[in-house]
Amino acid sequence: MRIKTGFTRRRRHKKIHKAARGYFGQKHSTFKKANEAVLRSLQYSYAHRRLKKHDMRKLWIIRINAAAREEGLNYSTFMAGLRKANVNLNRKVLADLAVGNTQAFSELAKLAKTHVDS
Repeated sequence: MRIKTGFTRRRRHKKIHKAARGYFGQKHSTFKKANEAVLRSLQYSYAHRRLKKHDMRKLWIIRINAAAREEGLNYSTFMAGLRKANVNLNRKVLADLAVGNTQAFSELAKLAKTHVDS
């Protein structure tokens, strides 16, 4: 007796169609197109989870640089001054201070200025 793939195939197709919900055109209704679109979107999401880390670091550097320039420093001299002053704060925390707590950031900028000059 031949075993047909009715239940297994339907379950597999349902899984793909559920993942393709909201896609435009045949990509949400036709299995072959939906499968291609879902596989591609999974590849993109895998790659972009790694790229998100790069993007966040870029954003933090931009925010720190903008706040440092308001204090009369650029990014590299600000970071060099903090390093000489043995302030071990990462870029995420510094960017958070630059946006949320400008008074604390200006104190850090003064500290960095004194250590860059000496």
